[in-house]
Amino acid sequence: MLQLYLEGLSCSSCAGKIEDAVSKLPQVKGASISFAASTFNIELESGEDETLVLEKVEKIIKRIEPQVIVSRKDSNKMYSEDGISCVSCGTDNAPVKSVEKKKSILRYFLTNYRLLAGIMIYLTAALMGYYQENYLVLYLAAYFLIGYDVIKSAIRNIMNKELFDENFLMFIATVGAFSIGEFSEGVAVMLFYEIGEVFQSYAVDSSRKSIKDLIDIKAEYANRYEGGALTKVTPETLIVGDIILIKPGEKVPVDGEIVEGSSMMDTSPLTGESIPRSAREGDKVLSGFINTTSSLKMKVEKVYEDSAVAKILYLIENASSKKSNTEKLITKFARYYTPIVVLFAVLISVVPPLVTGDPFSQWLQRGLIFLVVSCPCALVISIPLGYFGGVGAASGQGILIKGTQYLEALKNMDTIVFDKTGTLTKGVFEVTEIITAKDETVESIVEAAAAAEAYSNHPIARSITKFYKKNIDLDTVKDYIENPGRGVKASYQGQSIIAGNQQLMMENGIAIINPKEAGTIVHVARDKKYLGYMLITDEIKSNTLSLVDDLKKEGIKKTVMFTGDHKNIAEYIKGILEIDEVKAELLPQDKVFEFERLKSLQSSKKTIGFVGDGINDAPVLAMADVGISMGSLGSDAAIEASDIVLMKDDPSKIVLGIRIAKYTHKIIIQNIFFALGVKILVMILGTLGYANMWSAVFADVGVALIAVLNVSRIFYAGKKMDKPAAA
Repeated sequence: MLQLYLEGLSCSSCAGKIEDAVSKLPQVKGASISFAASTFNIELESGEDETLVLEKVEKIIKRIEPQVIVSRKDSNKMYSEDGISCVSCGTDNAPVKSVEKKKSILRYFLTNYRLLAGIMIYLTAALMGYYQENYLVLYLAAYFLIGYDVIKSAIRNIMNKELFDENFLMFIATVGAFSIGEFSEGVAVMLFYEIGEVFQSYAVDSSRKSIKDLIDIKAEYANRYEGGALTKVTPETLIVGDIILIKPGEKVPVDGEIVEGSSMMDTSPLTGESIPRSAREGDKVLSGFINTTSSLKMKVEKVYEDSAVAKILYLIENASSKKSNTEKLITKFARYYTPIVVLFAVLISVVPPLVTGDPFSQWLQRGLIFLVVSCPCALVISIPLGYFGGVGAASGQGILIKGTQYLEALKNMDTIVFDKTGTLTKGVFEVTEIITAKDETVESIVEAAAAAEAYSNHPIARSITKFYKKNIDLDTVKDYIENPGRGVKASYQGQSIIAGNQQLMMENGIAIINPKEAGTIVHVARDKKYLGYMLITDEIKSNTLSLVDDLKKEGIKKTVMFTGDHKNIAEYIKGILEIDEVKAELLPQDKVFEFERLKSLQSSKKTIGFVGDGINDAPVLAMADVGISMGSLGSDAAIEASDIVLMKDDPSKIVLGIRIAKYTHKIIIQNIFFALGVKILVMILGTLGYANMWSAVFADVGVALIAVLNVSRIFYAGKKMDKPAAA
């Protein structure tokens, strides 16, 4: 995978052209640009030389966007700090810096001397002789000074056969205005367009910065002990075993273990959890946590590339590569929209004068309005930015969404299936009761069960060995066999031990006592003789008690729970949480079968989600339209298996994720209707002679600016959606 950073990329249509051109290279398997993150991921065919491909990619980028600076992906710089870099697509002018570096747009205009000179000449010509042909030279001088970048880009695009971009259309429209004697209007429209482009680019930059602030979880430096002294280094230079100092107020740079000191950690950048978490000697901490009270010494356990922050930032940054259906539709729409509108512009300019005998200049001006309106910038900029903003807002609340397509799927979800253990319950098992068969003792049951489970890592097995409180001599445990979803068999001190559920006992012809308690039941037998059973309970999470009700309020019509536990446990939890349907005593393959059944009943317009631990439920997570991993902070398996990772063990975050997805969709739909509505209105009014070129420019850059500003609402919405009745 070739990963590039495109500094100065602020033209969405140009980004699309670059993506298409690179995708057609024979050495490239796939290419995807994230306009919001200014990153370019290129998947190469096997065996291809990255250096040679990079050279070809750079040539394509420089041809389409000469001012863009191409660099290999640097994990230190996910977003541009330079702010707006392209006042007009393909310009060579100095970049407009972000708020911190440039303070204001006004300062940009005051230091752009070519633009200032053009404005002064234009005002002089307008005041001295508004429509007089004697001042054509002044108008032309003003036009070329103000529109230099647009004209240059348009001519370059014509030479490269790159037509139908906004520079080409604006150039043709303003030249058309000059051709019919509208000198002042031609210059004024170019000026208004340039100003609108600056404001639009400024808004895009602000939106990018807002996203960056939402996921600003990476430490800029680390304090490493070297030769008894502290040295400030970048997180990427740390190696496993290094000892670092984390001062109050600093972010944890990489994953590690506290070796000295105690403090409180702010985990909200990763989990969205507002309550600080204590950290003391021996505790594991993740990169991105913020130390709040006291200095800590930490031993590095993972290099930066393997740390939680690096994985999270990578997934967020590449979320745009998995585009939503709306994004794909708009991209396809934009390819046909502009040529069709240009065709209408030509027809309007030529056909009516031939039919009605009206002056050609009258209808040419109306056709030029169509040209200006034809650029779909408001859509191709604001929609990807909106979806990326939704991903950023969710990540700020501890909800890691791996692609904008899953944000859309989350919005359409009406059925959700939960795994029980570790999802709805805490997954912390304890032996709470032991029922013995006749003439058997508690000690004999516990010892036999602990021996049988000695080699198992299952949470239930660990609870039994913990309850035994003695060490089992593993040399005395032979012939260990694990039956997934049923239990275990083993030979202990020459005796055959079976520990498991009712089904396992029936398979081995062992009669059991039928339990009445609600909980996980582990029956135990030795040499085919039934010893009794152990009751193991798993506490329901407190934050799941209102989960089903909250999900129903967000449009979820059906909730289902899958569990391998006994039916009485499933029914008990169903009653407490008010779940619609439960399926108990399921083996892993049974979960797949039951999920396929539910999915077959699903409407094609709606999606089905599955919530599991991301490890044992990988097959079902992969099958789901929305696979959600629970309690998987820092878990590699969870991140790989699921589409959405809840970075804190809190199922209520699913409700918040749905709200963010719906709010994002609402903003995007607003932008689509607003942009198309204004453009169609101006086209109609222009055809009827009631709209001028100024209106057309507003329908282009003005509407794009408003759409981008509307998107900025998404960035700040996440924190306001943790209560019912959110927008």
